[in-house]
Amino acid sequence: MTRPTLTATAIALALATPAFAVEPAEVLETYADIAAANYEDSLITAQRLQAAVDALVSEPSAEALSAARAAWLAARVPYQQTEVFRFGNAIVDDWEGKVNAWPLDEGLIDYVDASYGGPSDENAFATLNVIATPILTLSGQEIDATEITPALLQDTLHEADGVEANVATGYHAIEFLLWGQDLNRHAAGAGNRPWTDYAAGEDCTNGNCDRRAAYLTAATELLVSDLEDMTAAWADGGAARSDLMADQSAGISAILTGMGSLSYGETAGERMRLGVMLNDPEEEHSCFADNTHNDHFYNSVGIQNVYRGEYIRVDGSVVTGPSLSDLVAETDAALDAEMQGKLSDAVMALGRIKIAAEAGFAYDQMLERGNAAGEALIMGGVNGLIDQTRSIERVIAALGVEGVGIEGSDSLDDPNAVFQ
Repeated sequence: MTRPTLTATAIALALATPAFAVEPAEVLETYADIAAANYEDSLITAQRLQAAVDALVSEPSAEALSAARAAWLAARVPYQQTEVFRFGNAIVDDWEGKVNAWPLDEGLIDYVDASYGGPSDENAFATLNVIATPILTLSGQEIDATEITPALLQDTLHEADGVEANVATGYHAIEFLLWGQDLNRHAAGAGNRPWTDYAAGEDCTNGNCDRRAAYLTAATELLVSDLEDMTAAWADGGAARSDLMADQSAGISAILTGMGSLSYGETAGERMRLGVMLNDPEEEHSCFADNTHNDHFYNSVGIQNVYRGEYIRVDGSVVTGPSLSDLVAETDAALDAEMQGKLSDAVMALGRIKIAAEAGFAYDQMLERGNAAGEALIMGGVNGLIDQTRSIERVIAALGVEGVGIEGSDSLDDPNAVFQ
């Protein structure tokens, strides 16, 4: 659902006038530089994950599985900050579903608990279990899956039969293969896949350990390849950077569309408020690893990054330059102060969830019906994101930016529709 497009009538092209000491082109350059660095950091950490996965499949052990999990968690920190580049940049939107699609029907990939159920009218392949099935039938066509390759995952299995829940690639497929299902519902604990799911010979648990290792290897290889593509797209001369710079007004609109949509419809609505309404632990963004608190927190940090024109890289260096904040301050210093404050408040509210989760109060526990403390924490984050979106709307009007469409969510805009 998209909220009404916000426009201003009299000063739509004001951004292009020389009245601004900071030029819109400079703001766009900073934004693109941050995107390039952020995706490069995502690539660097994914390559570290790949090395850890290679170590796990070559010499399986509890220590190797733990190291691969730690590498996956580290890889999420920069990636979640890139989600602010969605919604306003078509190249990112067309690509993103390959790397971060959720929720997924994990039974497509591997074994699941009996409580998971079976095929449904919505998804005939919900329990296909590719890892245990070398010859598949998809939509009436026989598929040879004897060799599990990146091409098989990307071209045949991902969104098989046109079903979005058939997620075969990306961070969350890898997450499932490292943690397994979280069967604890609202109780403490994440997924607990044994390292012996990758062991050889008689030590192998749950069967098909060699195919499971092949799937994990292929999915990680694809993730690295996809991140290489997006890093190149934001480099000098890359397609995403070129598209952004081609039209300054549209470029500024893209920044604000990404900020507003990630803040409002995506994170506050689909990822947070909806979970509170349904009290469903499956509404966690990283439900296998219990890492949802970090997903939401770093989404908020990413929004703050692009407004302030500052990004802290994984090596501790800082990418910074002329920012949207500078443009707003020249037009309305009080509004810039308001926007800065709302961004900080949202990061703080989501930081409370992160701190509580890291102290042992997991996000799926917060979602349990009747858990007042958990609901208060999550709704504090939701309200902080909504408040900052209202300030983003005022920024749009003050700068006279046309064509901004902020994504909405039924959970926020039409709650009754959620239960229809």
